[in-house]
Amino acid sequence: MASHTAPPFMPTDARIYVPGHRGLVGSAIVRRLESLGYRNLLLRARAELDLLDARAVAAFFAEQKPEFVFVCAAKVGGIMANNTFPAEFFYENVAIETAIMHEAWRNGVRRLLFLGSSCIYPRDCPQPIREEYLMTGPLEPTNRAYAIAKIAGIEMCRAYNQQYGTRYLAAMPTNLYGQGDNYDVQTSHVLPALIRKMHEAKIRGDASVTLWGTGRPYREFLYSDDLADACVFLLNLDDERFEMLLGDGSANPLINVGCGEDLTIAGLAELVKEVVGFNGTIVWDAAKPDGTPRKLLDVSKLNALGWRPSVSLREGITRAYRQFLEYVESTSELR
Repeated sequence: MASHTAPPFMPTDARIYVPGHRGLVGSAIVRRLESLGYRNLLLRARAELDLLDARAVAAFFAEQKPEFVFVCAAKVGGIMANNTFPAEFFYENVAIETAIMHEAWRNGVRRLLFLGSSCIYPRDCPQPIREEYLMTGPLEPTNRAYAIAKIAGIEMCRAYNQQYGTRYLAAMPTNLYGQGDNYDVQTSHVLPALIRKMHEAKIRGDASVTLWGTGRPYREFLYSDDLADACVFLLNLDDERFEMLLGDGSANPLINVGCGEDLTIAGLAELVKEVVGFNGTIVWDAAKPDGTPRKLLDVSKLNALGWRPSVSLREGITRAYRQFLEYVESTSELR
């Protein structure tokens, strides 16, 4: 974890709700909270609480009365999934975030952190991307529905803060990977997809592996446990610094979370190839879409608060591959 000590605004006995606690981000936040001594965590699996059911969400909040909320629940996926199922990505994300945040207000939640995505920013954004660039240009078409759903969540944070005096902060992470990632080739993000493709090619003894696009776009990556550390750090800020992030109600209560460094997809593929130990060549299918040319977040606001990541990309990929091998051992899917 990062080498700072976050001011403990949240008492260790606070009632903390983490919707989406089994996902990549939510599970990392739970691990971080537990490592800091938080034990009063409100966790519900999808079978126990359907977040698409607003009445069920209302009943949960009324009964459990959480004091702090990390909104990690979301429908997520890579280029193929976003481009194939835009209606589902829009509806499910808007339904989940609005139900949770509305009930958080109704039940007096002290602080809430809404997790978004760097795809909220315009496709051809100046680099690195500053928070104020939101809604200054057209979005990337392949994930437009998901991006607009997340922008709606940011606006809900702003609107409720302005009208109701809530203390909702929206954190926009860069591309994430880590323990509990999705390795399904059809729906996964680029890094776990690369790990799986390289591993399978190595096991089969393939001479080459074919990847989507040209490999030229740049991407920034953050290990999920680093994101979790940043999220807990943000909700633990003292009142003065937290209120500074929320602003006066006219600005978006938005903060980028990333490492501040990027590399090409081709460079990423070579790094994954090395870590996995695949000795073949990489072939790029330029007929497939590349997505946004570059998405490097400006993280100066977060750095100024005293937070920086601690896991390097090579170390993170090494950990992720080790976790992937454990996943392979525990499932018959890849055998």
